[in-house]
Parts: sequence; C-alpha cells; structure tokens
Amino acid sequence: MPNPGQPFPNFELPNQDGNPVGLSSFRGRRLILFAFPKANTPGCTTQACGFRDAFPRMEAANAAVLGVSPDPPKKLKAWKDAQGFPYDLLSDPEHKLLGTLGAWGERLMYGKKYIGVIRSHCVIAEDGTVLDEQIKVSPTDSVERATRTVAG
Repeated sequence: MPNPGQPFPNFELPNQDGNPVGLSSFRGRRLILFAFPKANTPGCTTQACGFRDAFPRMEAANAAVLGVSPDPPKKLKAWKDAQGFPYDLLSDPEHKLLGTLGAWGERLMYGKKYIGVIRSHCVIAEDGTVLDEQIKVSPTDSVERATRTVAG
C-alpha cells in the first residue's frame, strides 16, 4: 500500500456488469476504495450499506466510492441489486488491487490462520495520491473514518 502523499498505482478491474473501471476515471474527484472479504455476508453488508447510506455526503464532497473483493462479477451484481448500492463493486479474483491496498494477507478466524481479504479502505485524492489508509478496520469504523476524511 502506498503511504499517504504517495501516488496510488493505476488499476483496471471489471465491475459487477463486467465493464472495466480504472483509477484514471476518477481524476479530479476523491475516491474511497474499500476492500471486503465476501459479498452478502454480515460484516461486508454492514460496511457496504454504510457507504451506501453515506453516499450523498460523499457526492456532496465530490467523492466516489468503489468496493473490491475476489467475488465474481455475477455475485457482485446480485448483491448490488439486492442492496441498492449506488457505486460499483470491482471483481479482483487474482488479488492484484487487493494486494496493492495491503488488503490481501494472513488472517486469523476461529483460531485458524489463512490467506484472505483484510477489511480495509484507502482514500485517494483528486490528483491520485493517497490521503488515508486503514488496514484491518471494522465495518463501521471503515465507513466513519473514510467519510470523515472525505467530507470532514
């Protein structure tokens, strides 16, 4: 993960509809990029619905939101439609963007270690530099911290 003040590397991944979405599409706007482990699970739904509910504040602050997980586009589309998310969800089955975010690594669940998505978010400035990064953040803290960084 680039540190605050450093440029965030460009990326391009398919969204829930299979259309490519990249960082360059958001130049001139702030961007919240949040990583979640699995669509339609309790913690991920809490985080994603929090960003949905805060979305009007994000738009008022000239910011966009993107979610990213290893889920396939079809699963992301079903979840987006069911929850009414006003932002795109990106599919990263090869963990390229998740790795860049520092959101792919060792986790511990029920006493067992495994490799997977670490809930995180990154706020990217209008010029493409990192404003803030939060790794291993709770679903509600992710929304609160990202919203505070973007909308004050």
